[in-house]
Amino acid sequence: MNPGNPKDIKPRTPRAIPKAAYDIVREFEGLRLVAYPDPGTRGAPYTVGYGHTAGVFKDTHIGVDMAVKLLKLDLEEAGRYVEKLVTVELNNNEFSALLSFVFNLGFKNLQNSTLLRKLNEGDRLGAADEFLKWNKAAKRVMSGLTRRRESERSLFLTLIPPRTGIIT
Repeated sequence: MNPGNPKDIKPRTPRAIPKAAYDIVREFEGLRLVAYPDPGTRGAPYTVGYGHTAGVFKDTHIGVDMAVKLLKLDLEEAGRYVEKLVTVELNNNEFSALLSFVFNLGFKNLQNSTLLRKLNEGDRLGAADEFLKWNKAAKRVMSGLTRRRESERSLFLTLIPPRTGIIT
């Protein structure tokens, strides 16, 4: 992932990355320890680990520990962008779905999207439906992106149940 210029991000106490964000990104990115070309372009950018692209070349090799570290850094970076762009409160599932979106597509696509506009206007259902429009690479519908966007939409719409019982 390389969503943009980190200099454009305002410093802020970072929000913890929810487990759901790690889970959805790992599910759709998979783990590859040897760099591979972008499936949409069949070339650059090259990707390694769980979808990491910054500084990756055709012959890049990493270990599992490095893949996990890069995923954490990439999700934290995506989180800073989401927090900067979204003006409404998000639950952890909404935040996780948006992290996956930014991780995969970059912050500029979120920044200029109808998804963001609808979300910031309070139209959560309309925003959720916008995920489904982002399923193309190189102008072709990609089945993997279709499944990912459906999963992100579903996660975005999943309410987090309130805590019950006594917390001690």
